[in-house]
Amino acid sequence: MIITSRRVLLAGLAAAAGSGLAGCVAPGGPSAERAPVNGLAATPPEGAGFDYAAIYGEMKNEPFPVPAVEYAKLGRAFLRQDVEYTGKEKPGTVVVDPVARFLYHVGPNGRARRYGVGVGKEGFGWSGVADIRSKQEWPDWYPPKEMIKRRPDIRPQHKKLPSGVGMKGGPDNPVGARGLYLWQGNKDTLFRIHGTVEPETIGTAVSSGCIRMINQDVIDLYARVPVGTKVVVLA
Repeated sequence: MIITSRRVLLAGLAAAAGSGLAGCVAPGGPSAERAPVNGLAATPPEGAGFDYAAIYGEMKNEPFPVPAVEYAKLGRAFLRQDVEYTGKEKPGTVVVDPVARFLYHVGPNGRARRYGVGVGKEGFGWSGVADIRSKQEWPDWYPPKEMIKRRPDIRPQHKKLPSGVGMKGGPDNPVGARGLYLWQGNKDTLFRIHGTVEPETIGTAVSSGCIRMINQDVIDLYARVPVGTKVVVLA
């Protein structure tokens, strides 16, 4: 059964076509209240042991350059870390908390890897249970016609691609280095977990509904989650 929030889905998403990322990006937007909910861990244990300079440094082994992130400007809470997890989901599940702006990859023994995320701004949110049906590296982006109408300035960046009019994947593509495609049953939700070229937006409600991550973080998550992984987006 499809579970959705009472917030309105992005108008025109149903018109978005193709296997690329559709309608996920809306640049700019205010930061919202940053408070953890649903009993999920808010702070890491002492001595987490992550070398953030290395984790968020430049990545040179990718098809396109992934620049270093000024991670100190994001605040420690939104940096990758392993935390206590007291939720009910089984190991391997991805849990997204849009209110707190966290994504958890549940591990064994009451632990989870947590990442900071950017989420849908007011009117563009979504919640429910889905699964990762496909994965793509450096995905193309296919904005719906409604978005192009609202943002005519992005039109010159788009061209005819195999799955429609869009922007070829690459270092300037706003959906970043990886895309995880969320389905419910036989229906594509048109919502994705993807990277971003705007890491400063992590921790804010800024997108057109998709879950955006720092490129270094979405690359890490991508390597950990197989196709078929359950994804729970909390209301």
